[in-house]
Amino acid sequence: MKRILLISTFALLLACGGVKKTQEALNSGNYVTAMNKAIKNLTENKTRKGNQAYVVMLEDAFAKHTQREREQIAFLKQDGNPANLENIYNSYLQLKNIQQRIRPLLPLRIYDEGRDASFNFVNYDVAILDIKRDLSEYLYSNATAQLASAQQKVDFRSAYNELKYLQDINPGYKETIAKMNDAYTKGLEYVRVEIGNDTEQIIPERLEEELLDFNTYGIDNFWREYHANPLSEIQYDYALNLNFRQINISPEQVNETQIIKEKQIKDGFEYLLDENGNAVKDSLGNRIKVDRFKTVRCNFYQFTQFKSAQIGAKVSFTDLTTGQEVNSYPLSSEFVFEHVYANYRGDKRALDTDLIPLLDIRAVPFPSNEQMVYDAGEDLKTRLKTIIRQYQFN
Repeated sequence: MKRILLISTFALLLACGGVKKTQEALNSGNYVTAMNKAIKNLTENKTRKGNQAYVVMLEDAFAKHTQREREQIAFLKQDGNPANLENIYNSYLQLKNIQQRIRPLLPLRIYDEGRDASFNFVNYDVAILDIKRDLSEYLYSNATAQLASAQQKVDFRSAYNELKYLQDINPGYKETIAKMNDAYTKGLEYVRVEIGNDTEQIIPERLEEELLDFNTYGIDNFWREYHANPLSEIQYDYALNLNFRQINISPEQVNETQIIKEKQIKDGFEYLLDENGNAVKDSLGNRIKVDRFKTVRCNFYQFTQFKSAQIGAKVSFTDLTTGQEVNSYPLSSEFVFEHVYANYRGDKRALDTDLIPLLDIRAVPFPSNEQMVYDAGEDLKTRLKTIIRQYQFN
């Protein structure tokens, strides 16, 4: 019983908190927030007595929001600035959307007043279509003018965004798609990618191909393309150069470590004798046995195969318009090959349990220098990807 009472009290507190926040939004003029909260609670249970406050607040917020928005629309229309058309269009859409969200809840009864909540719904479809027509013409003309006068890529991008919005609200309007494609092509930044090698080592062909495969980098930049195979018909804006400055490969090494192990192990048993050399027996007359131990010794030889490769490189970005290097970052990577195996001489029983598995391992061929460089380049690819994804050209 006490548990049920606690749950009911908690639910009541939550409900009161929700009503309070909705009322605060209404009082501060955040009518959309107030309506959203009220609609959410009434959608869950519109007949619940505890939700009566939401019905009253929804009625009030709807009336005040509608009046304010329509007054603002009238003001913007009177101003006559075509730049206001988008705001007018969005206001009409919002007014219609709120009505569509409230309509399924109707009727909403206000029990204390013995009436249904009143919502003065208006059909905004004609107004929306009229404004959309004017807005479409404005956006199209404005973007067309921007394309004609554009001097820099940022201008083409601005025109594209206007056209993209136009396509969203009015698909297929005039030559919108063709103009979008034109604006996109001219707004793109093209980056030429090159790999340089100032070392005396050969860069594995597979590593070079993977470094230049930008499809695997997950670069999500709408306005930039990277070309590892430059096209003659494109004027490139930037160059990205990955220059290998040093590749160091260590000699193949096999290091030997000798460990001498001794251990006492059980080696059968013997009968217990007293100080007079007589057999000692238990209470049943049986002779007592005791473990016999002996010391065993083993020479353990551990071999470690070792080879390492270090790569030092620099990635730089050059503005091809000015010919100036705009930024550069050092890159380094290392790969270590290490293989451990062992053998022994003596009694294996003297060895610790963690050493015994090494006896089943044999020596393996060392990786080639090419493979070492490739493996070191795996980490280099990750570092290069991070730089490219985070770098901002302008």
